[in-house]
Amino acid sequence: MRPYFEKMPGFGKPLKDNRKARSKESRAKLEAVEAEIAVARKAKENVGIPAAKINERGSWTVWQRLEYLVDPGTWQPLHSIFNPEDNEEGTTNVVDGLGKISGRWAVIIGFDNKVLAGAWIPGQADNVLRVTNLAKRLNIPLVWLVNCSGVKLPDQEKFYADRRGSGTPFFRHAELEQAGIPVLAGIYGTNPAGGGYQAITPTILIAHKDSNMAVGGAGIVSGMSPRGGFDVEGLEQLISVTRDFKERPPGRVDVHYNETGFFTRVCDEEKGVLDGLKEYMRAIPAYDPMFFRVAEPAEPALAPDDLYHLLPFNQKETYSFDEILARLVDGSEHMEFRPDYGPEIYAGLVKIDGMAVGVIGNRQGVLPKGYPEYADYPGIGGKLYRQGLIKMSEFVTHCSRDRVPVVWFQDTSGIDVGDIAEKAELLGLGSTLIYSIQQTDVPMMLVVLRKGSAAAHYIMGGPTANRHNAFTLGTAATEIYVMHGETAAVATMARRAVKDKDSGKPLEPIAEKMNEIAKKYYDTSRPAYCARHGFVDEIVDLKALRGYLKAFAGAVYQNPTSTCPRHQMLLPRIIKG
Repeated sequence: MRPYFEKMPGFGKPLKDNRKARSKESRAKLEAVEAEIAVARKAKENVGIPAAKINERGSWTVWQRLEYLVDPGTWQPLHSIFNPEDNEEGTTNVVDGLGKISGRWAVIIGFDNKVLAGAWIPGQADNVLRVTNLAKRLNIPLVWLVNCSGVKLPDQEKFYADRRGSGTPFFRHAELEQAGIPVLAGIYGTNPAGGGYQAITPTILIAHKDSNMAVGGAGIVSGMSPRGGFDVEGLEQLISVTRDFKERPPGRVDVHYNETGFFTRVCDEEKGVLDGLKEYMRAIPAYDPMFFRVAEPAEPALAPDDLYHLLPFNQKETYSFDEILARLVDGSEHMEFRPDYGPEIYAGLVKIDGMAVGVIGNRQGVLPKGYPEYADYPGIGGKLYRQGLIKMSEFVTHCSRDRVPVVWFQDTSGIDVGDIAEKAELLGLGSTLIYSIQQTDVPMMLVVLRKGSAAAHYIMGGPTANRHNAFTLGTAATEIYVMHGETAAVATMARRAVKDKDSGKPLEPIAEKMNEIAKKYYDTSRPAYCARHGFVDEIVDLKALRGYLKAFAGAVYQNPTSTCPRHQMLLPRIIKG
């Protein structure tokens, strides 16, 4: 397939200076939001006990462990400001992302030992579920840096129980292992109760000499026989037992290395544990990237910095999606699928780090005259019509057949509505697209460039209606809502306004309420809000976006569960005709 992939058609044009000058204000607004996210990200790194204090105690922080463990330049953080329960700590108490270890991609997650010694806190279970899902979807190892003191007891009712509670990671580890996906753990510090199960459920356990893991820690063991209350005599006994357990806590290294044999190895130094993880990562199944590369890797021919001048901060301003994509893909080259059909949708094959990837995105602006073909009104980019929905179903089906992963780019206001749209089967075609996506069984990722709204957010690779979504990224221009705030205000208050008008009541209170609704929609759809509450897995600087695309492609092709020989691929031949 070299003639197809080695030199694909180029696209995109260099930006002129006057375009950069016109978009200077928009760029400043994008960069201001990126700076806001960076401040929030840094604040999370600094919560808890200062790093210097942790180091004085003879330990490294989770950030220092990650810096030593992960190959330089490969760390792509996720959930860096995720805090869905608005914890006072400002964190879910775990740090995670994609990164290479010993040249192989892994999903990496660690407890933040600066905060409550790495305790379970609200929102953490959801964070961990996202991470185990990511490892499962990409079929790459999950690497844990375990340093978990157990449960933040005062808040236990907020995360301990229910179907998405803190116990679910244990069976999710089992699911990964049953699927042939190893879970590696470097174990530090004291890990009782939930921390003990967190330590024992991985596949390979490498422990620091001062660590331990146990069903219950000193405090739990000391209080396992409730007597209906407390008195001074009982407290004296408790103090004596607690002191003894503090000196010799349950589940020490000598128990789980010499007696049970659960620890694979024990290391005297912090970095020894991390060196062990690196060694085991070198031992896992992984293809050399050259096995799946369809061409030599190449940087985009057009400057990525142009993205700040191409993606308008103003949601009403149009732009060329093709020009944005040309700044993200190898050589600024592509093979577009059915360019004359469904003009509101871009679909095509591109190369990311030399590997074939399918791309689907919303085009913006006024669509060609006479489109949509079923209606007498003009089509507007960002909205989905009959041909576009059919085109996306066809494209993902072909990607499935050829085992090509898909990257979605959203900037959508929704699906066309009204009786004419219903007669054109748009409701059925939207659900058809979901069916097509579900049958693909190829990994997907989503970038919400600006708007993700209505059912279009679901059907265009969104995590809500797509088990193949590995992760979702947002930008400084992202906003996600079921509909625009003003639209929601009309939908909520229109009938009330009619009723009040007919009864002679003043309309000013209705207008005030509608403005409140619109303001709330705006506030709860900002990039930082989307990241904190998990609508996206990370808000990414535009200049960093290609790094995530490379991480996704590299992880997908590292150890795929199924392949299609490139000379048997059908999609490039369909495009060429």
